[in-house]
Amino acid sequence: MFSLFLSFVIFQRVCELAIAKRNERWMKKQGGLEFGKTHYVFIVAIHTLFFISLCLEVLVQKKEVSPYWPVFISLFLVTQIGRVWALSSLGKYWNTKIIVVPQATVIRKGPYKYLKHPNYLIVTLEFLVIPLLFQAYGTLIAFSLLNALILMIRIPAEERALCKHTKYSDAFHKTSRNIRYRL
Repeated sequence: MFSLFLSFVIFQRVCELAIAKRNERWMKKQGGLEFGKTHYVFIVAIHTLFFISLCLEVLVQKKEVSPYWPVFISLFLVTQIGRVWALSSLGKYWNTKIIVVPQATVIRKGPYKYLKHPNYLIVTLEFLVIPLLFQAYGTLIAFSLLNALILMIRIPAEERALCKHTKYSDAFHKTSRNIRYRL
């Protein structure tokens, strides 16, 4: 089961990278500017090392599938639905890099109606659920911490770029104020 599951997830990531590359070319043709190049290499490293660590922990330590696997598979499937929803909501603007098309309209549909960064939440949940599925607790702890650390750099960098080159702060500030009054 581990090999089949891992093959599916890696295939999915390779497909996403192809989509990201296509979107990057399109965005740059639209005048898109790239930010966060210095930390992007660490994001790639963390995601790559996550799978290596998972393989080593599961295969070398002969980890079994969790007895709670139906719960974890269900949670994983929910994250995948969320992933598709987030990526399709951004359409050509989705990317693994921080690329901002100046003056582009801020997307406030799909999960972006409710969260500023739903895909980061999904990745965070995957870094929990996937290791739990295979009882890879070392991978869970190490990469949850590394992911949290890189997101503490990534999210502010992305928000600075969006605020500087789009009406991002206006779009989310108005929403926050409206939610406050509705409560």
